[in-house]
Amino acid sequence: MNVFISHSWAYSDHYERLAEWIFEEDWYVDEELIRFRNTSVPKDDPIHFAPTDAKLQSAIYERILVSNVVVIPTGMYANYSKWIGKEIAGAKLYSKPIVAVNPWSQKRSSSIVVQSATDLVAWNKQSIINSIWNTGK
Repeated sequence: MNVFISHSWAYSDHYERLAEWIFEEDWYVDEELIRFRNTSVPKDDPIHFAPTDAKLQSAIYERILVSNVVVIPTGMYANYSKWIGKEIAGAKLYSKPIVAVNPWSQKRSSSIVVQSATDLVAWNKQSIINSIWNTGK
C-alpha cells in the first residue's frame, strides 16, 4: 500500500518517528502481511524549492495520485503550511482518504485538517497503522 505523509510536518521529529513506524517494519493486520511504500516527496528533492506554486502543486499531486492514503497532522502549524492546502485539495481531487494524526502532546488541532479527515487518530503506532490500512484499502 502506498502512503503519502504530509510535508507540513517539515521533517520534524514527529515526521521521522511516523515514517519509522510506518515504513521500517512489516505489519500484520488480521493475519495479513502488509508493507507500506512511502510516496511522499523525499526531503532532498528539489521540488521543495519549486519556483512557482503551480509546480509545487503539480509535484504534490503526482505523489498523491499514486498513493492509497494521505496522512496529515492535526497540529496548528498545519494552518500555516503552504503544502497543507495543496495536499488536502489533491487528496480530494483524487478521492484519497485522509488520516489525520494528533501529534504527541498536541493541545489544539487544525479545523481544516480535522474537517477533511476520513479518520482521526491519536499518536499511537498501532492506531495509526490500523487507520492507514482500513482507510486506504
